[in-house]
Amino acid sequence: MKTSRIGFPAALLALAAALTTALPAHAQDKPVNLKMSSWVPAQHPLNPSLQAWADDIKKASNSSITATLFPSEQLGKAFDHYDMARDGIADLAYINPGYQPGRFPIMAGASLPFLFANGKSGSAAIDEWYRPYAAKEMKDIKFCFAFVHDPGTFHARKKITLPTDIKGMKIRPATSTIGQMVTALGGTNVQASAPESRDMLERGVADAITFPWGSIGLFGIDKVVSFHMDVPLYVTPFVWGMNKDKYESMSAAQKKVIDDHCTSEWAERVAAPWADFEFAGHAKIAAQAGHEIYKLTPEQLDAWRKATAPGEVQWGEAVKKAGQDPKAVMDGLKASLAKNKAAL
Repeated sequence: MKTSRIGFPAALLALAAALTTALPAHAQDKPVNLKMSSWVPAQHPLNPSLQAWADDIKKASNSSITATLFPSEQLGKAFDHYDMARDGIADLAYINPGYQPGRFPIMAGASLPFLFANGKSGSAAIDEWYRPYAAKEMKDIKFCFAFVHDPGTFHARKKITLPTDIKGMKIRPATSTIGQMVTALGGTNVQASAPESRDMLERGVADAITFPWGSIGLFGIDKVVSFHMDVPLYVTPFVWGMNKDKYESMSAAQKKVIDDHCTSEWAERVAAPWADFEFAGHAKIAAQAGHEIYKLTPEQLDAWRKATAPGEVQWGEAVKKAGQDPKAVMDGLKASLAKNKAAL
């Protein structure tokens, strides 16, 4: 057998070289650490889900991709998270598109009232629906997935039963779409991120808030509101978005790992524990003294549906300006909700 100059058989050297070449690409990839930004408090149930997502990526990439989660607005304010992902302040960011009125008109349709029945399959539904639009509407980032919380409602200092009760009230809306509804009903919008909301209510700057049930206690808002409308009024759509340059700097194998974790299935997996938490909040508030949870009569509910219907027309005008057919967009969302058993 022919030997090399240092005594190893040439055939063995060739075999070793071939085996090295055949190893999975991620075994040779440069290490990547991702900065993940979440603006909710450290104890919020979304954060463990995001960490579990990152841990699965670490495993799938043979530890070549690791991540550090920064909760509680450590890297920037809640309102800024889309731009933080775009600019690389965060490699991955938890984005509330509704914090920036008019910027994401298609996504705004998901926060129109009386669409979603739940947050679990609702998250799969919104991701499937929005994915084709994301490349254009959120072109500055790599869209990973979209998801929603379990439906929220009005929590207020006084009882709200009819749309006419909104007139003259100061309300912190969850999204720009809900803000438009408040304005149309004669109320005034008070802009505040979730972490700022209790202070707004405590100081009397706002009289009411639209919020999911579990987070009322998490953010301390149950200390400053007493009346809770028991109806699945709306959901807030969210996006888990990635910095494009960070994604492009990865190897092909690493990109595939990321892509495999940016799916409708992962949207539901990440959202599910939070959905359970919000759903359980209803019972927690009911068990507290000094709180009134009240249902609407069929007549009252019908009045809300009629009063909020013009909001879809207003939303449709913004979608037209963005170059899309609002009927086709909304029909697509409703079909995805029905398919995923998440429609009201």
